[in-house]
Formats: sequence, structure tokens, C-alpha cells
Amino acid sequence: MTKNKQICPATRLDHVSEYYFSRKLKEIARLRAEGIDIVSLGIGGPDLPPPAAAVDAAVRCLERPDSHGYQMTVGLPALRKAFADWYERRYNVTGLDPDRNILPLIGSKEGVLNVALAFLNPGDGVLVPDPGYPTYTSASRIALAEVFTYSLSEDNGWMPDFDALERMPLDRIKLMWVNYPHMPTGTAATIEVFERLVDFGRRHGIVIVNDNPYSMILNDYPMSIFNVPGADEVAIEMNSLSKCLNMAGWRVGMLVANPVFVEWVLKVKSNIDSGQPRAIMEGAIAALAASDQWYADLNAEYAARQQICARIMDALGCRCRPGQQGLFLWGRIPDSEKSAEAFADRILAEKRVFITPGFIFGPSGNRYIRVSLCAPQPTLREALRRLTDGDN
Repeated sequence: MTKNKQICPATRLDHVSEYYFSRKLKEIARLRAEGIDIVSLGIGGPDLPPPAAAVDAAVRCLERPDSHGYQMTVGLPALRKAFADWYERRYNVTGLDPDRNILPLIGSKEGVLNVALAFLNPGDGVLVPDPGYPTYTSASRIALAEVFTYSLSEDNGWMPDFDALERMPLDRIKLMWVNYPHMPTGTAATIEVFERLVDFGRRHGIVIVNDNPYSMILNDYPMSIFNVPGADEVAIEMNSLSKCLNMAGWRVGMLVANPVFVEWVLKVKSNIDSGQPRAIMEGAIAALAASDQWYADLNAEYAARQQICARIMDALGCRCRPGQQGLFLWGRIPDSEKSAEAFADRILAEKRVFITPGFIFGPSGNRYIRVSLCAPQPTLREALRRLTDGDN
């Protein structure tokens, strides 16, 4: 009997696994289907609505018969201009050419892979933060690049150790991922770190990619790496409306870079997707015009939630650094706990509250957990009640 030839996946999947939250949310869905009520404080998906003007603009567009065809991969000119105006108004970054410096993305997560495919050859080195967003690693591996992690530590304020970076095999490194304000630690951006990153990239011929979706959340002074002179030589910045404008499901992001870098990423992107729906883009244009008061109201809500989450961390016995920005609180677990994963699993089993163990962001997160602010205040109070057995 002839044996059939076995079909195998691409070798690029050998070191890529299903995303942690994809797996964990299936487990939570199973528990809920069994009648077990779970309070989820894991995902950073905003639960609040986007600006009303964005919804109105999208609905009006959907009602027009000429709005349903293919769109350009580079997006509407008005969307690119709205992004440029937003960067000038919110980050004080002037002189961005909407036609040459900006590329809309179907969410910045898409941009992570597009950048990896545009810049990395098999075997090229990539610097990835530990702890950091897991997609930086998985996208690099899908591109068949070699991942070199650079450790961030609480002792160093969760900032890069530039002396340690200089000892890396920099002749092999082509690209470096950074993310300030930082996820998961909530560490704020500083102009000094951006200046050092730009200098590091220029001296070593390394592309510095700053992933910047959290800069409007609990932050009075949003920054961009393009606030640094000379950043346009080596830097790319990605941004998103998912967090700051509550549009996670709309999948609207952007990339800012010099025209050559934009063109390289566009070569990849134009062969993968056929652009965003026009209604989504017109809604995004309206959202980008949101007033100062809209952001102030949003941050007032997150500030109130952060106070409750600080009490949740206290109830868990976890220690938090003050001044965290973004949609989470990051805390160190008690020394008596075996690991963050075991700790989170125990809290889920005993208290029916899901928190994120820090190990998923890298080995440097093994003694930390993350709690999301993306739940209504009554839900957060219920989590606190469960953790304190009603004594809150």
C-alpha cells in the first residue's frame, strides 16, 4: 500500500504559537458557557464608544451608493491629511507631507508585520523589548529574522540600557522595536530616551520603530519620536485610533516615516490588502477632529478606573509604580507566589477574575501581572469585591 506524502506547515511557523489571548479567551468562553461568571480584566480593548461624529460620518457614507467599491491602499487623501493635522495638533510634529510621510494601516498590528516583511531578510537581527508586545517577536519570526531581546527592568525605570545595547552584535541588527508609553509597564516616554534611540539608530544603521498607541491615555504631554531632530533618517512611528479614540474594532492605524521607508512598506501592503472601507476612513477623519474636551472626558474616566484598579492591585498584594500611562496597571506579584502564570490561574479559579500574567510579554515579566482599565467602574468594583470577599 502506497503511503501518502505528509503535508507540513511552513517552517516559519515552527517558533510561532497561537496568541495567548486567543487561547485564554476560548477558555473563559468555555467557563462562561458552563455558567461560571468571569470578570475579565485581561484585554486592553476599550469598552467606551468612539466620538459620535465618527459614527455619524460612517453611517452617512454607508448610505451613499458610490461608497462600496475598492479603495486605494494608501487611503483617502483626506484621511492622510487628517493624520498629518492630528500629529501637528497633538504631538507638535510639523511638516509631515500627507502624500509622502503617512501611510494608513488596517490597525497598527498589521503594520508590525508589514514593517517586518519590508525591512527584514532571513537571518537579519531584530531588537525586541522584554517585556514587550508579543507580536514584535512573532512578526519577526514570520519574516524569518533572528530575535535579540533587550531586557527592561524596574530598577532601570523600564527604559533601555544603552550600555548593554552597545554590547549586542549590532553588525547583525537591522531593526529595533520600541514602545513608549510602554506596554505593559505603563512607562512614560521621555524626549531624552527618544534622542538616545535616534542617535543609536543613526550610528549603527538600525531602523528604530516606535509603536505609539497609548500616548493619549492618562498623559498630559503626548510625545512622538519625530519630536527629535534627525529622527526622519532612521525612525518609523506607528499609531492607532484603537486606544485613544475607542475604535479598536474599526482597525484604523497609521505609519509615519520618510518617503523611502513609506514606499518600501507600501510595496508589501499593496500586495496584501485592498485598502480600508471608505466608511471606516470617513469615520476616522471625523474622529481625528475630536476636541480637547473629548480627550479630557475620556481621561477623567480612565483616571477613576485606575484608582479602582490600584485597589485591586493592593487586594492582590501586588506593588505598582505610580504615574503609569495607557490602559493598564502593571504590578509586581508577592515574593511568596511561585510565578505570575500560577498566580493568575489561581485568581481565575478561586475568585473568577481574569488578570494577565506578565510572562507572556517576556521573561522579564515573570514576576508581574497586568490589569486592564477597559471595564466599566461597576465591573471593576465587582472584581475588587471578589478579591476582598466583600470587604471593600
